[in-house]
Amino acid sequence: MGISGRSGGLEKARAKMLDAGVDPVAIETFAHYYRLLEHGETGMIPESTIEPVDMESLADVEVPDDVAADAIGKTVAIKLNGGLGTSMGMERAKSLLCVRRGLSFLDIIARQALHLRQQYDVRLPLLFMNSFRTSADTLHALGRYEDLAVDGLPLEFLQNKEPKLLTADLTPASWPKDPDLEWCPPGHGDLYTALRGTGLLDRMIELGYRYVFVSNSDNLGAVPDPRVAGWFASTGAPFAIEAVRRTASDRKGGHFARRKADGRIVLRETAQTLPEDREALADLDRHRFTSTNNLWFDLRAMKTVLDGREGILGLPLIRNLKHVDPADPASPEVVQIETAMGAAIEVFDGARLIEVGRDRFIPVKTTNDLLVLRSDVYEIGADFALTQVATDVPYVDLDADHYKVVGEFDKRFPEGAPSLAKATALKVEGDWTFGHGVQVVGSVELDAKGAQRVPAGEVLSGSDD
Repeated sequence: MGISGRSGGLEKARAKMLDAGVDPVAIETFAHYYRLLEHGETGMIPESTIEPVDMESLADVEVPDDVAADAIGKTVAIKLNGGLGTSMGMERAKSLLCVRRGLSFLDIIARQALHLRQQYDVRLPLLFMNSFRTSADTLHALGRYEDLAVDGLPLEFLQNKEPKLLTADLTPASWPKDPDLEWCPPGHGDLYTALRGTGLLDRMIELGYRYVFVSNSDNLGAVPDPRVAGWFASTGAPFAIEAVRRTASDRKGGHFARRKADGRIVLRETAQTLPEDREALADLDRHRFTSTNNLWFDLRAMKTVLDGREGILGLPLIRNLKHVDPADPASPEVVQIETAMGAAIEVFDGARLIEVGRDRFIPVKTTNDLLVLRSDVYEIGADFALTQVATDVPYVDLDADHYKVVGEFDKRFPEGAPSLAKATALKVEGDWTFGHGVQVVGSVELDAKGAQRVPAGEVLSGSDD
């Protein structure tokens, strides 16, 4: 189908978004990416156009206490909280998952912020970017923290939504069986559109805030740290991202690089990597740093750029191919237009990267990650920050047939997680249930032998203990 035939798809998509009450700025942003898509833009970043990037390390940076305290006093913390944890069989906000001592991600995030406010005598507002599906549950769970909301700012704002597009003709997908599946989020790059569309960007500036710290709600290492805030403030940079060294588990993930054409830093996601460049993507010696998705930006700089571009930041397109019903591979193939919030680093002249320790990057994407977080690898202190007390974070690989879904996972650890503080790896095949006080030492593999139980107090000792 030619371009002229396809342009009708944009009008149909616009009408659908207007009808659903989507913010006009979000509709214009969607239209921007739709036009890129219909002109054949793929969002790919060829290896030949980039080179490796290096950066300073937080461990080597001197940040005076007064600079840190002043910077955190001008900071707003935002948590991305739109995810449902569907990959773990959840239908509610992933952040409602219990982590430790009966506390959820949300409990710990709220208590981290309240502790910092008291310690530094600052306002430090905490806002959640929710989706339509996570809003009610999140606000209900936060209801117990009466002092959490800060005068003049809400506890939440909502991310936008957009129609999934049929790959055949780029018209909005229709799925009467479950109309909700006709919609998708625009990726977390929607953060900037949502902040502007809700008026929160202007409001935060009016209230005297200067910096914003953004992170994922499933990363409890992402505390709005005064030292990092002080570093960011002292650079005068408009935008910065915390990076970590890539490990074997990051081979398939995105990485930072420098664009040869203009010297700007770029964030290349897996979906933006050509098949012939996958080997370079996985080369941990060449591309050494990945994103924590912990971002800092200067509110005034963000407002200036957004105003100058009429609300469209112009982040690189991510063209995500899916099925309209992700659980039904026979359902029509669709394109989801997405952007990554970290990609804004290439929009800002003078943007910076800083290498941080893995203690600031503890994401929970699977029940493997959840087991480590619930174990004694980390301690939660009086400030509700996580401290890694084990020498290493063990590699955990649980049999997906029995442990992938949270409900089934919980049944197999009825007395809580085993001790992993002295473990290097735990691989479980088959259906095993763990008793109270089990310890894993070294590298341990459990084979599939039918239904099995690890007795209470058992020490599972492996090859390199």
